[in-house]
Amino acid sequence: MGDSMGMFKKTKRLVGNMLVSMKSPPAYLSWSQCGEDVILRSLFNDKKMKKISYLDIGASTPDSGDNTFLFYSGGSRGVCVEANKALIPKLQRIRPKDKILNVGVTIGDEQEADFFIFDCEGISTFDKKEAEKRAASGRYKIIETAKVPLISGNRLIKENFSTVPDLLSIDIEGLDLAVLQTLDFNTFPIPVICVETCTYSENHIRPKDASIAQYLVGKGYEIYADTYINTIFVHAKWFHVES
Repeated sequence: MGDSMGMFKKTKRLVGNMLVSMKSPPAYLSWSQCGEDVILRSLFNDKKMKKISYLDIGASTPDSGDNTFLFYSGGSRGVCVEANKALIPKLQRIRPKDKILNVGVTIGDEQEADFFIFDCEGISTFDKKEAEKRAASGRYKIIETAKVPLISGNRLIKENFSTVPDLLSIDIEGLDLAVLQTLDFNTFPIPVICVETCTYSENHIRPKDASIAQYLVGKGYEIYADTYINTIFVHAKWFHVES
């Protein structure tokens, strides 16, 4: 089983590297958890946007379970934010034309914070209570607590985009809503947001967090699609303008 899984991962990486050099990846291929990137591409295609800009907060692995790699493979470019320094070299290698930032996103005035790194990619977090809860389950353990510099979401957008990114993909393990609440949507009306809206679980049952949808709807967004794991929101004023 281990050898088969290793071969699968190697094959997927090989295909991913090949896609980087292609003008456009196959229409059926997805690198997201549940096909979110294919849904997003269909949305942007409907808006006649073949290439987009994106801000990927919580980029983690650059070519697996990621909502923006499909766009990168098709020639789009953006900014990838990842707090785990161990994942930065791979991000830089697989996505050399993206801007890669080894920072976290602040929800207050802090300049740095503890980042709790687990022995499983994709579940590390700045949220101490959430980290302790995950560690207490016994399945995964914290292997390092690292001090990571922080930057505000508004500053990320202001310093890296001429206006706003076309897509915000955010998956930061327990702090998604808190970060969204810091964004100035009047100044930065991001057209499309893909955010994890289920709570952490070690099995297939993941209760939904309705608070994120409630907040974004109050900021002028509509739900475009939901995959149980993630929800895709569109800014109503952007979405209802004919392309």
